[in-house]
Amino acid sequence: MSGIYIHIPFCKQACHYCDFHFSTSMKKKDEMILALAKEIRLRKIELENDVVETIYFGGGTPSVLQISELNFLINEVYANYQVAENPEITLEANPDDLSSERIIALSESPINRLSIGIQSFFEDDLKMMNRAHNSAEARKCLEEATRYFDNISLDLIYGIPGMSDEMWKQNIETALSFGVPHISSYALTVEPKTALKKLIDTGKIAEPQDEVASNHFMILVEMLQKNDFIHYELSNFGKENYFSKNNSAYWLGKKYIGIGPSAHSYDGKKRGWNIANNSLYLKSIQESILPLETETLSQSDRYNEYIMTGLRTIWGVSLQRIEEEFGWEYLNYLKKQSQKFLDDELVFIENNILKPTAKGKFLTDGIASDLFYLNLE
Repeated sequence: MSGIYIHIPFCKQACHYCDFHFSTSMKKKDEMILALAKEIRLRKIELENDVVETIYFGGGTPSVLQISELNFLINEVYANYQVAENPEITLEANPDDLSSERIIALSESPINRLSIGIQSFFEDDLKMMNRAHNSAEARKCLEEATRYFDNISLDLIYGIPGMSDEMWKQNIETALSFGVPHISSYALTVEPKTALKKLIDTGKIAEPQDEVASNHFMILVEMLQKNDFIHYELSNFGKENYFSKNNSAYWLGKKYIGIGPSAHSYDGKKRGWNIANNSLYLKSIQESILPLETETLSQSDRYNEYIMTGLRTIWGVSLQRIEEEFGWEYLNYLKKQSQKFLDDELVFIENNILKPTAKGKFLTDGIASDLFYLNLE
């Protein structure tokens, strides 16, 4: 099984924290849609022996596209690839794009999963992040979406400056009140070259505090688990049978191709990424040249990726798989490096699987980096 990710590089406005590739100019939207369709056709050989199980529209803001444009791209996938009988087809969407009429029309399309960028239900948070929607739109779109879609995920951001524990609990309680079966939640991160970084540097916004984010994370885990959500990946919580198939495929190392500027691809041995420039992407595709750079992953690269993804998920890191795929030298290294985290009760081994403890989950990325093997080859 494999997946197709389609990057829609347009947004109505720039969120202050975002460092993804997008443009706020829609002038080349029609041209871009044709180019995305052409790249879908150009790359069909890469998955000719695979069944496509997931189609994911990310961005950017894919919900800025018309439903006819989304259907056009979905039809291109079906025309050029072998698609599973009931694929998961996800649209990332912003609340301001989800009017009642739009939600009904989307429910009549092949799209069967919505990932809605709520981020917060508090007006001040939304303004600080420069989100295009307001709190009323967030609530209204969820009321409507849950009437027509069974499979909905919503995004929440924690660790926002000025957000108390009580406010964070209210955000989670509000999200739960809509009965959605999946929640993705991320700490507010200050990326270089973003408006948020500049606002912090000039003293207009306080810098997010790790201690606050850590506390919010623990509150999140406790509240969602009490409501029958399974914490199946560091930032993702789903009820049974509602894990994101698209994201799970990434973490389990399945093959996928990324369509569109800045989109990434993976075939098990190589990683690839398209140029992150709309004009250059369009020019290249129009000339039938894939604007794609690739790198072949070394054994150490593949080991490190497995450590990173494994520790972030409920599936953990299989010591047996480490030995079988990478050899005893890697296994011995992993055992040696993980001992201090075992002693500090940040990780544990059960049934020959290495996993983070509840205390270690928020520190997963840091733990993984200490387990990386950088100089073996």
